[in-house]
Order: sequence, then C-alpha cells, then structure tokens
Amino acid sequence: MADSSTSAARVAPHVDDAGESVPQSPSSGRPVSHAPVEGDSVTDNTDGSVEDNPVVDNLAEDNLATEIVHGVPETVEVSRHPDPSIGDSDLSLADIGRRRSHPVQWSVYAVGVLTAIILPYWLGRMMAVRQTDWLISHMPPVTVEGVALVSWMVTVVMFSGLGLAIVESSRWLWRIVFAVGLAVEQLIAGVGLLKFDFWNSTYVIYGEHAQFANAANVGIMAAGFAVAIYAILFVGLLVLIPKRSRLNVLTRSWSSFILFFVIEVLAYLVVVFSGLLYVF
Repeated sequence: MADSSTSAARVAPHVDDAGESVPQSPSSGRPVSHAPVEGDSVTDNTDGSVEDNPVVDNLAEDNLATEIVHGVPETVEVSRHPDPSIGDSDLSLADIGRRRSHPVQWSVYAVGVLTAIILPYWLGRMMAVRQTDWLISHMPPVTVEGVALVSWMVTVVMFSGLGLAIVESSRWLWRIVFAVGLAVEQLIAGVGLLKFDFWNSTYVIYGEHAQFANAANVGIMAAGFAVAIYAILFVGLLVLIPKRSRLNVLTRSWSSFILFFVIEVLAYLVVVFSGLLYVF
C-alpha cells in the first residue's frame, strides 16, 4: 500500500495558484512547462520555475550562437563582421583624397612638360639659324627615309607614353617617357623649322640639304595624323559597338594599342612609298 500511495503522489496533478492543474514529470515531480517557441530559451531554476528569455548567446571565439530552431535549442554558425581595413581617423574622404593627389608632384610635372615644349624647340631653331654649317657638317650619313623613320619613331614613343600614362595613371614611368619623348620631338621639330609652310623656311636655311629637314618634319606629321585617325576610329568603335557584342573586344586596352601601332606603321609606309618625302 505504501508503494501505491507513493506512486500516486508522484503522478498526482499539481494545482497552481489559479486553481488549474499542471501536469508533472513522473521522474522529478516538477511541473512540465509549455513547449518552447522559436526565439525563446528555457531556463530551469532551482525552485522548479521556468523563465522564457531571448537567446543572445554568442560565442566569439568559435563564431557560434545558440538559437531556438523548431522548438529545439541549437548551436548555429553566424557570419563574422570583417575587421576594418582603414583604422579610425579624424580625416574625411576629401582629406584623404587630397593627400593622395600629390599636388606638388603634379605641379612640378606640369612645369616640366611646359619646359619640354618650349625650350627644346627654341634650342633647335637657334641651332638651325646660327649653327647651320655645323649641323650640315655633322649630319649622319643616312637617307631621307632614315631621317623620317627617326622622327616618326620619336613621335610614336611620345604618344605611346601619353596613352600608357592615361591607362596606368598610378605609375610615373610612362609620364616620364612622355615628357622625354616630347622634349626630343620638339628638338627635332625646332631643327627642322616645323610649321605649316616649313618647306619655304628649310629651303632658305639649308639650301640643297633642305630635304633632310623636310623628311624629319614629314615623319613627325605622319605620326600626328595617324594619332588623329586612331582617335576617330576608337571613338567610333565605342559609340557603335554594343557592350554585349563580340566586337566589343576591339575597345579593350590591348586591342586598342595594337590598332594604334598598326595605323602608325601604315602612315609611315604611306609616307615612304608615296613619294611625299621628295615633294617638298
């Protein structure tokens, strides 16, 4: 009889303060709480009461968190916020941009480019006018085609440096190549007395040797006209070719440079084989 009374006491329903019966666990004799809902955690206190609290249990070292999934507490992996690549600073984006712009370097470079435009051309013209005999006597034994080739190559290198400086704006190498090429090209143009009607000036200064100065001027002009043709074609390709077209590969940087050199070579060949070197 003692065993039956003990068993009955264990399974007897528990009556709460409101007078309603609450089922008890046969093993512990404690009241059984309602099923947990998603987003709640179950805390079993020492007095048998149950508390529902939101779970914000993040484990930083394992990057894990405990959540209620379908009524069951589970440990799930959560995403970790990346560490900031830029430290805390009082500088604004405008201040950072101004620091990276290097205005002093650009000012010095602009002055250098202006000097490369003015000084070599003036020096070349002065040599052509005052040191004419010295220039003629020290002229290398080359043909007019060779003189045109040299001036054409210098001009192509100058424009190539300019294009690469625009494409790779973070590197100063191509800016220096452009400035040096510009200075050499201006020196050759000054010696050749380059202007719209250069053939009259070269004939007055050089006489029968004017064809060499004329060839240098024609080489420079051929490279310049080729750049103009290339610019027109490239802009036309950008406007006419759709972005999803297979022909859009022609607008890539490497293909545009190939197109540039092809047009430049064709311009030089036209100058050499058309007889333009002997017209002036």
